[in-house]
Amino acid sequence: MGVKLPGILPVRTIEWEDLKNKKIGVDASNVLYQFLSSIRQRDGTPLMDSSGNVTSHLSGIFHRSLNLMQKGIKLAFIFDGKPPDLKAGTQQARRDRKEKAHESYRQARKEQDIESMSKYSKQTTYLDNEMIQESKELIKALGLPVIQSPSESDAQGAFMTERKDLYAFASSDADCLLHGCPRTIPNLTLSQTRKIPGGNFVYIQPHLIELKDVLSHLNINQDQLIVMGILTGTDYNPKGIPGIGPKKSLNLVSQFKKFDALFKTVETNFDWKKIYAIFKSMPVMKNYQLSWKKIDETKIKELLVTKHDFSEDRINNLLEKYKKNKEKNKQKGLGDF
Repeated sequence: MGVKLPGILPVRTIEWEDLKNKKIGVDASNVLYQFLSSIRQRDGTPLMDSSGNVTSHLSGIFHRSLNLMQKGIKLAFIFDGKPPDLKAGTQQARRDRKEKAHESYRQARKEQDIESMSKYSKQTTYLDNEMIQESKELIKALGLPVIQSPSESDAQGAFMTERKDLYAFASSDADCLLHGCPRTIPNLTLSQTRKIPGGNFVYIQPHLIELKDVLSHLNINQDQLIVMGILTGTDYNPKGIPGIGPKKSLNLVSQFKKFDALFKTVETNFDWKKIYAIFKSMPVMKNYQLSWKKIDETKIKELLVTKHDFSEDRINNLLEKYKKNKEKNKQKGLGDF
């Protein structure tokens, strides 16, 4: 979920070449849920091995990571740690919604309603500890860094980007901006083609949002941006304040210079100061290690082929394609030099 400020953030379309040799942090939980929801069969059933274990997330990590690595992008996956206590209500509400979706899915399956099965199955997506551990195992086998943040990955990614250890942080929501992240790429790990009416496909380019552009475009400061997020809704106060969207929240923070005065004009069922404090002082790990290594093909095949029934030929072909592209780019670089 996270903070959404659609329609008012200045988004710039860039070329994949612009990200070559750049170190990009990835919101791991965000993309794992993305893969679990989108990589499915026609009836909505996730990809599974012969033992019934879900493998959609592993497929997404392997294919999308290799694709981005071939473009010369240096990925680093950042995982969530212990969430703030205020997030407990949101997590319970999500569990309740998933259970309702499960009931709807079971009914649709009973009626053989494929369209409804696909719709409701995506709403039942869950990520357990075993999935997370196997995801970390695969990411490391791909030679990519795994960073375990003490709390929310958005804050960790923002901190690492502020330090210039990362060029940008990739996440589909705006939480990292509220944590002060200088750059975010909202669509880095999405499929790079999209089907449009008529059956044709369009090529998707990466988007870049820079915090300095956001603050300049909206004519606000960082604290006002945090309050805009609180007004429209965060993981700590889902849905925000009824009737207040991005544009109205911007008008309010522009009108009221003191936030106490602002919140006296609206009806809330949450303590805005506690949420504000979370974004201002969330714990992060400062002694992390960022190192990129060679792909460990043996470990990849042990996890994907031996344990989860992926096609060995398919895995070999993709790894071979990656090596050829890497060598071609290396030769091209030497020629340019």
